[in-house]
Amino acid sequence: MNMKERNVWLIASALGIMAVSQIILCFFLYNQDGLESLRYVGWITLAISAVFGWMPIFTLQKKGGVPKRKSYVNTTVLVNSGIYAIVRHPQYLAGIFLSLALILIAQHWLIAVIGVAAMVLYYAGTPQEEKGCIEKFGDDYKRYMQIVPRMNLFAGIMRLLKRRKSE
Repeated sequence: MNMKERNVWLIASALGIMAVSQIILCFFLYNQDGLESLRYVGWITLAISAVFGWMPIFTLQKKGGVPKRKSYVNTTVLVNSGIYAIVRHPQYLAGIFLSLALILIAQHWLIAVIGVAAMVLYYAGTPQEEKGCIEKFGDDYKRYMQIVPRMNLFAGIMRLLKRRKSE
C-alpha cells in the first residue's frame, strides 16, 4: 500500500469510527432536556443526509458507465447531472450532514466534539478525491470544477438554476 492509499484508508477508518461512535453515543448520551426545535432540525438534516448519501449510488450506477457487477465507484464516465449538477461530493456532504444531525438530535458536548472533528475530516478529504478525479477524467473534470461547487449546497442550487435559466 503506497502513502496515498494509506492516507485515504486512515481517513476513511477514522471517519467510520467517528460516525459509529456518534450513533452509539446518541443512545447513551441523548439529552432529554435539550431544545425540541433543534432536535426537529436535526431529524430534517438526517433525512437530507440520507438523500445525499444514497442518491449518488443510483446516479453513478445509472449514468457513470459502470461495468456490470461492479461497484458504483468504478465509473468510466464523468457524471455532471442529477445530484452531481449541484455539488461535486454529495457523499462527503452527506457525512457532514449526518454528523450535524446527530449533534442536533442528541445535544451532548461529546457528540458535538466528535461530530465537528468528523465534519472537518470529511471536508479535508475532498481535495485528495479531486486529485484522483482529475487523474481519471482530466480537463473535463477541471471544467466541471469551474461549474459545480465542491460542497456548497446553496451555491450549487443557485448555479444550477442560473444555468437552466440561461439555456
